[in-house]
Amino acid sequence: MTKPIRRVAVLGAGVMGSGIAAHVANAGIPVMLLDIVPPKLKDPAKASKAERDAFAAGAMKQLLKAKPAALTHKGNAQLIEIGNFDDDLARVKEADLVIEVIIERLDIKQSLFEKLDKLVDGDTIIASNTSGLKIVDMVEGRSERFKKHFMVTHFFNPTRYMKLLELVVSSHTDADVIERVESFGRDVLGKGLVRAKDTPNFIANRIGAHSMMAVIHLMLEHGLAPEDVDAITGLPMGHPKSATFRTGDMVGLDTLVHVVDNCFEVLTDDEDREIFKAPDYIRKMIEKKLLGQKVRSGFYKKGKAGFETFDPKTGDYRPKAGDQDIRKACKALGGGKPADRIRKLVATEGVVGEFAWKAISRSLVYSARRVGEISDDIAAIDDGMRWGYNWELGPFEIWDALGFVETLERMKKDGTALPECITKMHAAGAKAFYSEGRVYDLIKGDYVTQKTDPREIKLSAMRLGKAPVLKNDGAEAWDLGDGVLGVTFKTKANSIDADNVSIIAQAIDRAEEDFRGVLIFNEGEHFCVGANLMLVVMAAQAKQWDQIGEIVKGLQETTQRMKYSQVPVVAAPYGMALGGGLEICLAADAVQAACETYTGPVEVAVGLLPGGAGNLNLLWNALSGIPDGVQADVSGYVTQVFTNIAMAKVATSAEEARRFGYFAKGFSVSFDRARHLHEAKKLVVGMAEAGYHPPIPRSYRLPGESGMATLKMIVNTMMDAGWASAHDGLIANKVAQVLCGGVSGGSHKVTEQEILDLEREAFVSLCGEQKSQERMQHMLMKNKPLRN
Repeated sequence: MTKPIRRVAVLGAGVMGSGIAAHVANAGIPVMLLDIVPPKLKDPAKASKAERDAFAAGAMKQLLKAKPAALTHKGNAQLIEIGNFDDDLARVKEADLVIEVIIERLDIKQSLFEKLDKLVDGDTIIASNTSGLKIVDMVEGRSERFKKHFMVTHFFNPTRYMKLLELVVSSHTDADVIERVESFGRDVLGKGLVRAKDTPNFIANRIGAHSMMAVIHLMLEHGLAPEDVDAITGLPMGHPKSATFRTGDMVGLDTLVHVVDNCFEVLTDDEDREIFKAPDYIRKMIEKKLLGQKVRSGFYKKGKAGFETFDPKTGDYRPKAGDQDIRKACKALGGGKPADRIRKLVATEGVVGEFAWKAISRSLVYSARRVGEISDDIAAIDDGMRWGYNWELGPFEIWDALGFVETLERMKKDGTALPECITKMHAAGAKAFYSEGRVYDLIKGDYVTQKTDPREIKLSAMRLGKAPVLKNDGAEAWDLGDGVLGVTFKTKANSIDADNVSIIAQAIDRAEEDFRGVLIFNEGEHFCVGANLMLVVMAAQAKQWDQIGEIVKGLQETTQRMKYSQVPVVAAPYGMALGGGLEICLAADAVQAACETYTGPVEVAVGLLPGGAGNLNLLWNALSGIPDGVQADVSGYVTQVFTNIAMAKVATSAEEARRFGYFAKGFSVSFDRARHLHEAKKLVVGMAEAGYHPPIPRSYRLPGESGMATLKMIVNTMMDAGWASAHDGLIANKVAQVLCGGVSGGSHKVTEQEILDLEREAFVSLCGEQKSQERMQHMLMKNKPLRN
């Protein structure tokens, strides 16, 4: 255990500084955000505090409307206190960690650090978010105490979403300081930590900038268009969809050129230094303020007739096009595992394979030459590229995917000069960088045990036995150890069907006999995108209303079985948990959600309403805080639940889902997806060991027909304003009827079963509506909602 970081100060309220402050607040840590007093104030001495705090205040306004959202919920902003350097810098002594995020100028940073040296004492840590300045220069002239408590914490933008945190220390940095910052970054902020050496741009930006610039230069050499290059260097290469030029637009051309200019200026001994020279056409784009996404014009922009591409040859925009043969060849590579895609890519005949091989091989050799300079650990370099640039595989993992020996021989054939460490590795008989839990140490010239965090365990490694306890076409249930039975869906996008619903029910039966609890943990991009619409559409078109009713009843019974099981049932959502995916979470006794979980009752978008006890459990979540004996007016609660369902309101984080009432019982958040399974399982075990007992069913007094009339007025207002169609109104009134307890006079007590019956009846009736069927068909065919 280390002394915790309880309060943070962030100095510099630009995009990066405010983003760091926001994510610290997301983790529940109070933070001060300070910036300079605006230099253009007429009389700074007479200006009000609000006027002097204007830069930090402006940053807060931007945070609240940032896209993508920097805060997991806007309410987190209350943890951020703003101020300015002149009036409030002395308050940094209140912080356990001070993070400097000001302009990348050594003299200005040194001046700030001189002031901080006089202000902070004790065990307050000072960290710089620099990406290009050396620690030895930044701490020149500072006290020994300052040097012992100083290090670099290099976050990536946007801070909330990018996992990488590069840590750089000096020979002076105290071991306890390093341990505290590592614990804070890893366990509190959920970051992936990489220890980098004190070299320009550290690990990820050094390798990433080289890779991007090499591709840009190759494009000019081969006479390709930006669209062609992005088709090759995106998903086929195991890189993000944004590939090269779209990524440049997202980063900002000025930022990209700042990074590569810094590399070119200081890396005088780099064998590939010329790569870091930005082409003239990019510098001209910067002169014209074509800086990318932030100004809506960069390598790409949206014109009147569609998207346009900046043509390096003409220096002007043209309609986005590209070589159709290249696009066709890249599309033919398909999905599947990244290793398979990359192998197919470099083996493709013609310009696609040739370009890809040149780009990849150059990056691999460059990465190998950096070992010992930017890091001694190839795993750290791979982690940096996966976490900081969203590569699916790091450079050494790519080399293994292509075959270590085969790639080396092809490089030799090309006349590529190989680093000595690689030729020695080959001579030693090594066949791969990674092998059976070991990683090749290019410095030592031998394999060493790969460092791992036992909490970062994968489902395949946690499963016990050679076969699942339960299995059908839609799901499996495995023994996960410690008395936990793990249910995993196997359907497309983890959609809900009769098979996985059946396995959940069977798993609970089995767990009550032989296990201590059940964990619903899925794999793939999303937790669960909802019910299998195809089954519903087919039954509706065949007018099999009784069959639809049985499907809904089966899901309702299973979700109720989850809720009242004799053992704890935990759901572990991540990514999208929509419609039925949310209903699974609502029925669970507890939820261990990934921070980036996007969830909501979206059934209205396909012409339906929640049919798996979603109406019941959303309503009961809202009302559960009312103590017995309180004659509360529940109209406000009902109206809010109605609004969330009728508007298909989606929470864009786990915390927002909690605020919306979607995750209410036993709610916990995993900030690092790599630890999600471990933490979810621990929650099951903890509940079982704490003496879990199922809840007791409750009934509530609902508003009845008077409430329905009120909600109908809201619906009619929205329809009159053109915000809702007539069919939206029909669905919304069905929702209102369920939530208000049905057509049975005034306010009255309603049981859970009565709500379920109303929900099922409304669901089946909507399946019979032609416009609802059209919405379902449109979603299946176009993967987007139809407003009819």
